[in-house]
Amino acid sequence: MMSFLHSYGWEVGRLTFEHLWLTASAMLLAVGVGLPLGILLTRRRRLARPVIGFANVMQTVPSLALFGLLLPVPWLGENAARLAIVALTGYALLPILRNTYVGIGNVDPELIDVANALGMSNIQRLFKVELPLAASVILAGLRTATVTCVGVATIAAAIGAGGLGELIFRGVASVDNGLVLAGAIPAALLALGADAILGWLEGRLSVRRS
Repeated sequence: MMSFLHSYGWEVGRLTFEHLWLTASAMLLAVGVGLPLGILLTRRRRLARPVIGFANVMQTVPSLALFGLLLPVPWLGENAARLAIVALTGYALLPILRNTYVGIGNVDPELIDVANALGMSNIQRLFKVELPLAASVILAGLRTATVTCVGVATIAAAIGAGGLGELIFRGVASVDNGLVLAGAIPAALLALGADAILGWLEGRLSVRRS
């Protein structure tokens, strides 16, 4: 074990950082798109079915196939990390979009009426009533998206985007279970850690809401 850490410890650390960077970049982009779009759909409900349906379709496309489809796209195909981040954003988008739409859509209409009676503007009602009440549901979507993103990011190594998937692919190619575990275990720990932290925050918001 010590000899393995001596040989691969620095590389595992570097690839873990790359994995975190890919995941964090994709999640920031997914939140930046999914949260405002989910809010918009609560105001334009006729658009909800086609938009969420498109996000559902994105989830059904196999990750390797999606990476391959995006490779010929100008600007994206020129940079593997850029391509991987866009693809990961597509996989993370559905849970954030859907939970934002459902969370805000399920706010008690009586509370909306009270906010309107108090003379709140649409922006005030959104930030003071709807988003606080929907926060735990939105965070549950963020939690699901993060875990999915960490897992799919391992496939990004297939196009040269880096991350812990590099060790997994190298281990499979050389029939070296040590290398496979060196990539799989940190990736699993990242997913479990993110799930635990976001689950704790979700629980705190649920308690506060009740």
